[in-house]
Amino acid sequence: IHLSRAWIVSFIRDLGTTLSHLHVLWMACCGLSDLDGISSCSSLKELYIAYNNISDLSQLTWLDHLEVLDLEGNNIEDINQMQYLGLCCKLSCLTVEGNLICLKPNAESTEEPDYNYRAEIKKLIPHLEYLDEIPASQT
Repeated sequence: IHLSRAWIVSFIRDLGTTLSHLHVLWMACCGLSDLDGISSCSSLKELYIAYNNISDLSQLTWLDHLEVLDLEGNNIEDINQMQYLGLCCKLSCLTVEGNLICLKPNAESTEEPDYNYRAEIKKLIPHLEYLDEIPASQT
């Protein structure tokens, strides 16, 4: 079944409005290209959106209760997108493996042997406890 972008955005907004105490949301492998409407799910503690086509994380800044976020296998090409997650003050577990930022800081960069995505993410999200299922302190 192919769902239109407008339907998905409306569905996400309706979820947040109707289920105001929704704590866990799984939307892996749904063909999502953006997170429009996710801010209405303000009670979310866990969000699993692996294997989509997401590149912009700005909508996540409104999720004040978010503790666990799975972004594995998306289209995050710019390490600066992690700044938005730094505003999620309760975020403790993050998965980003399978995104371009694990190889280089942005799409225009060449791969650098000194680049360490774990260290860069830890700078941007200092309160993070686990990154890709390993303690974030291990860079």
